[in-house]
Amino acid sequence: MHSTKNNEKSRINSIRENLRGAKFGVRKVESQGHPRPALEVLKGRELETLVERIIKSGALGRSQTYRKLLSFLVDAALAGRVPRELDIAIGALGRDESFDVSSDSAVRVAVHQLRKKLASYYAEFEPDAALRLILPKGKHSLSVLVVENNLATVPTESTVVVPQAGGFIKSAFSAVPASYVPVLLLLVFIALAANLALFSRFINGGDTLATAAANHPLWAGVLVDDKPLLIVMGDYYIFGELNSNGNVARMVREFNVNSRSDLEEFRFGDIEHSEKFVDLDLSYMPEGSAFALARVAPILAQSGKTVNVTMMSDLSSADIRANHIIYIGYISALDRLASMAFAGSGLAVGRSFDELIDLDNLTYFTSDAGLPEEGQQFRDYGFLSSFTASRDTQVILIAGMRDAGLMHTAQALTDIDSLDELLLAFGKQADEALGNVEALYEVYGIDRMNFEAKLVYSKLLESGNFWGFVDEVTSN
Repeated sequence: MHSTKNNEKSRINSIRENLRGAKFGVRKVESQGHPRPALEVLKGRELETLVERIIKSGALGRSQTYRKLLSFLVDAALAGRVPRELDIAIGALGRDESFDVSSDSAVRVAVHQLRKKLASYYAEFEPDAALRLILPKGKHSLSVLVVENNLATVPTESTVVVPQAGGFIKSAFSAVPASYVPVLLLLVFIALAANLALFSRFINGGDTLATAAANHPLWAGVLVDDKPLLIVMGDYYIFGELNSNGNVARMVREFNVNSRSDLEEFRFGDIEHSEKFVDLDLSYMPEGSAFALARVAPILAQSGKTVNVTMMSDLSSADIRANHIIYIGYISALDRLASMAFAGSGLAVGRSFDELIDLDNLTYFTSDAGLPEEGQQFRDYGFLSSFTASRDTQVILIAGMRDAGLMHTAQALTDIDSLDELLLAFGKQADEALGNVEALYEVYGIDRMNFEAKLVYSKLLESGNFWGFVDEVTSN
C-alpha cells in the first residue's frame, strides 16, 4: 500500500512538471474587406443555396419570422430592389398598408435580430468562411463580406482594473456594475458567515491550501499567463407580466429568455401579447453560488491578475474572447456557454437540465434534488468542464444540476486531494490535454446539503479550438 501511494505521488508530480509553464498558442484573426452587394459577389443560385444552408442549420431559431424575412430579402436582391421598411413589414412580417414605421419598431427589431443570427451562423457553423452573408447596419439589403484569415499574435485590449488594497473581494468587484455589487457582496458574506472557520484563512490571501490548489495543473492554465480572469455567475433572468391595468401582476422565468435582448426577441415573436411583458432588470442566482464563489475566489486571487465579475445574462462573445472564463452556477443557467460545453462533450442534456446522458454507454445521470422533503435523502450531480475557447483563452465550468452538486464541484476543484484524484482518473493521458477535460460527481445529501460524493464520470476532450465567436461589439 505504501509503495502504491508513493507511485501515485510520483506520477502526479511528473504530470505537474510536464504541464508547468504551458502556454497557449496564437489565435486566428480576421482581416475584413468592405461589404459588397450580394449579387456582385455571388450568382443568384449561389445566393439561394447559401440561404438554404443557413435556414437548415437552425441558426435562425424556431420562429418563422427570420426565415420569412431572409427569404424576402433574397427575393428583393434577385429582383434588384432595395426594400423600404414598409415593404418589409407587409411582405415579410404580414402587416397591412396602415403599418406606421415611425411609431412601430417591429421591422427594425426584426432586421437587427436577423443581423445577429447571420453573424452567429458563421461563428458556429462556418467560422472559416471567406464569403459571409451580412446585413450592414442602417441597410435593408443583403451584402457579402470578404474575410481573409490570417494567423498572428495580437494582443487583446481589455479593461484594466487596478488592484486595490483590501484583498480579492474589493478588487474583483471594482469592475462590476454598481447595481450588482450589493447582491454579490451579500452572497459572498452569507457564505463566509456560514463557513467562518473554513474561510477565515482564505480572506487574508495567505492560506497554503489555496496556494497549493492554484499551482495544480487544472488551474495553472488560467493563472500563469497575463490574460484577465472573468467570473461568470449563472443567473436567471426575470421579467414581468402586466395585468389589464398596466401593473406587474407576476414575475416570469422563461428558459428561452436569458437577457434583455432575448426578452426583446421573445416579445417580437408574440406580437399579440408583446405589450404584456416588461423588462424589470431583475435576475436571481441559486444559494449554492455563494458557497462556490467563496471557495474559488482565494485560488483566483493567487494569480495577482485582473479579476472581473459579471452575470451570465450580461456575458458577451467579446468577453469570452478577451478573458479566461470561470463559470459558477447551475447547468440550466449556462445559456450561451451550453452549446460550447456540450459541442465536443461525451455527455448530452436529457429530458431536462436535471439529467445528463453518457453518450458512449447510454448511462443516465438524473438528479432528484429539485424539491426534497425535510429530512429526505437525495442524489444530485456536479459537473466540471475545462476547455479551450480560443487559441489563448480557457473556460472552466463549475456547475451542478442543483445546489448540492454545484457546492461539491467547487469543493473538489479547491481541494488538492480531490484535484489529484481527478488527475489520476485520466490515467497516462492526463499530461496530454488536462486543459480539455470534463467530469461528473455523484453527490448524496439531506435537506439540500451535500454529505458524500464520488467521481462517476471523467473524459478527456480533444484539444484544439473548436468554437468561433461572433464579436457582438461589431455585429450589433
